[in-house]
Amino acid sequence: MKKHQIILACTAVFILLFYNESVGINISIFGVLLTLLISYFFQEKFVDRSHLVLVVTSILSCFAFAWYGDAASFFALALSILILQFKTQEGELKTIQVFPLIFLNGITSLGRVFIFKQWLPERKIHNDFAKKMVAFVLIPVVFLGLFFIVYSFGSDHFSSLFTDYELDINLPQLIAMSILGFYISFSFWNYWVPDVCYEYNPKLSNDFTNVSEVKNQSTFSFLDLDFERKSGVITLFLLNIMLLVFIGTYNYEQFFEVVEKANLSSDTHERVNAVIFSILMAVGVIMFYFKGGFNFDEEASSLKKLAKVWLVLNVVLIISAIIKNSEYVSFYGLTYKRLGVYAFLILAIIGLVISFQKISKQKTNAFLFNQMIWYFYATILLCSYVNWGNLITNYNISVNKGVEPVFLSGLNFNDDARREYFEKNNLDGKYSEAVREELISNYQNANFLSKALYYEFIDKKE
Repeated sequence: MKKHQIILACTAVFILLFYNESVGINISIFGVLLTLLISYFFQEKFVDRSHLVLVVTSILSCFAFAWYGDAASFFALALSILILQFKTQEGELKTIQVFPLIFLNGITSLGRVFIFKQWLPERKIHNDFAKKMVAFVLIPVVFLGLFFIVYSFGSDHFSSLFTDYELDINLPQLIAMSILGFYISFSFWNYWVPDVCYEYNPKLSNDFTNVSEVKNQSTFSFLDLDFERKSGVITLFLLNIMLLVFIGTYNYEQFFEVVEKANLSSDTHERVNAVIFSILMAVGVIMFYFKGGFNFDEEASSLKKLAKVWLVLNVVLIISAIIKNSEYVSFYGLTYKRLGVYAFLILAIIGLVISFQKISKQKTNAFLFNQMIWYFYATILLCSYVNWGNLITNYNISVNKGVEPVFLSGLNFNDDARREYFEKNNLDGKYSEAVREELISNYQNANFLSKALYYEFIDKKE
C-alpha cells in the first residue's frame, strides 16, 4: 500500500469514527488501527524485543483509554504509538529525539502537505485512459449539468425532483473532521526527520567514541586538567560536608522537633521542594564533572569516590523526604499530588542510580537521558493503567483520613466506593456529587463510539 493510500484510508476511517461523535472509544479504535498498520506494513523492521513490547503497550494503552477516557490514558496511547512508529522506521535515532520531532512535524505538516512530490506518486496517464475519461465521463457530465440548469428554469416540478430534499449531513463538522483526520494521518505517515537529527545523533550515544580526544579535554581553557581535577575534588568534598549537615538538620526538624499539625502541610511542601532542587543540582554537578575526560582519568579516583558518596547522600535525602511525605499522608490521607510526590522521588532515586552507573561504566551524559526517557514513559503507562482515584478513596476511607465529601466527589473513577460511603454516612445528595453523577449519565447515554467503558459498569442512580 502506497503512502498516499494509507494517508487517505486513515483519513476516511477517522471521519467515520469521529463524525457526529465525542471523544471516546473512537480514539482507541483509531489507535489500534494505527498500531496494526505499523505492525503489518513494517514487520520486517521488527528486529528486537523492544518493538514487540511497544506494540503490546500501544494496544494496552488503547484499551486503557477505551476504559477510562481520561488525559493520562490519552497521553499514554499517543506516546506509545508515536514511539512505536519512530523506533520502527527510525531505529538508529535515539528515542529522546521523538519529542522535538513531534513538535516539529506538528508545525511543518501545515506546509509540507503542499509539497505533493513528497507523498503523491508521479504517474503518467495512458492516452486510452484519458480518452475514456473525457468521452465517457467529463463530456456527459458537462452537458447534463448545462441542460439541468435550463430545464430547471422551465419546470418547477422537474427542479423539485432534485432540490426538494435535504441531506442529513452536518457539513461544517464533516469538513472539520476531514481536515483534522487528514492532518493527523499526514503527520503520522509522512513525518519529516531533518538531516540535523542524523548528524546530532552520534552525540546522543551512550558510549564515548573518541576516548583519546576526550581524555585530554579540559572544561576551562585557563585551567589545565590537574588544576581542574583538584578543583573538582575540593568542590565535591565541600558539597558532601554541606549535604551531611543539611541531612542532619533536615531530619532533626522532621523527627525530633514538635511541629503543629496546622503547619505540617507548608513544612512538607517546603522540604520536598528543597529536595527536588537538591536532586536536580546533584545530577547537574555529576554531568558537569563527568561529561568527558574525568571518566577515563586514572588520577581522578578521588573525584569519582567523592561523586559516588555525593550520590549516595542524595539518596539518603530522598528517603527522608519519602518518610516525611508518608507522615503527611498518615495525617491527611492520600491525594493525587501526594502520589505524584512519591512518583517523582522514586524517579529521582532511579536517576541517581543511573548517574552512579554512568560514573562506574564511563558513560556519556546522554546515557542518563536515554535511560530516563524509558522510566518516564513507564511512569506514564503506570498512571494510565491504574485506577488511582479508586485507590485513594478506598485507602482514605479505611484510615478515615481525607474523606471530605467534596474531595471524594472530585476524584475520578471512584463511583462505587464513593456512593457506598455516602449512603452509609447519610451524605447522599448533600454535596457536589451531582456534577459527577451528571457526567456518568452523559457517558452512559452517549453513542457507542463516544463512550468510556468504565461508566457502562456503573449502576444508574435512581
